[in-house]
Amino acid sequence: MAAIAAGLGVSGKIPFISSYATFSPGRNWEQIRTTICYNDSNVKIAGHHAGLMTGPDGATHEATEDIAIMRALPNMRVFVPCDAIQAKKVTAAAAQLWGPTYIRFAREKSPTVTTEDTPFTPGKAEIFWEGKKPQVLIIATGVLVHNALVAARDLEKEKINTVVLNVHTIKPLDDKKIVSLAKKIGAVVTVEEHQVMGGLGGAVAEALAQHAPVPQEFVGLQNTFGESGNPWDLINKYGMGVKDIVRAVKKVIRRAE
Repeated sequence: MAAIAAGLGVSGKIPFISSYATFSPGRNWEQIRTTICYNDSNVKIAGHHAGLMTGPDGATHEATEDIAIMRALPNMRVFVPCDAIQAKKVTAAAAQLWGPTYIRFAREKSPTVTTEDTPFTPGKAEIFWEGKKPQVLIIATGVLVHNALVAARDLEKEKINTVVLNVHTIKPLDDKKIVSLAKKIGAVVTVEEHQVMGGLGGAVAEALAQHAPVPQEFVGLQNTFGESGNPWDLINKYGMGVKDIVRAVKKVIRRAE
């Protein structure tokens, strides 16, 4: 599938390939690397059933390392839309952009946090919540943007103000906005439905280490596989629920003092 798409992509076509993310880009990663990325072929890869939101299918089918393996590839763009509306916008934009592109999709129904009028520009992170005199920058991606927004609302009730930044483009990362906000606010929490190593948290940490070394906490899978179960129960069990984000924000505030 990937090799055929690579040939189409260098022949003037815009092929999209799609499968479970554990299979594509998981199982066929070498074909993507060699036939698509090495040749800068104009292929769009849709990785479905990614993350713990795959739920009942269990750990073998829950791709929780896909962002890491894809953002390491030269020439590859990586998108993680936060809801169905943004997923539609990302897909349309990918068709207009030249080059290898990975789009991460979830399986389970998830809250809608954007509208058709919500601005979307590839490569540009968006502020979805901005409190007065924020103490922490919450950087979220994918379906957990909703949890980040709920956590921000709950924290505001405790007089803890935050900024929630939706990062739908993991690569190329919007370093400029992330670094600017981190310098201004002074503490960061990253939130993702993915391993904390190599995903959004890792990408943000790389940018901050070079340009704005501030305290950072990581909400995501902590070097473990998932399991079969209700998707939202799994999110809470593995430390990615609203309460976990609130806890991470309070922890990073203590570290920043």
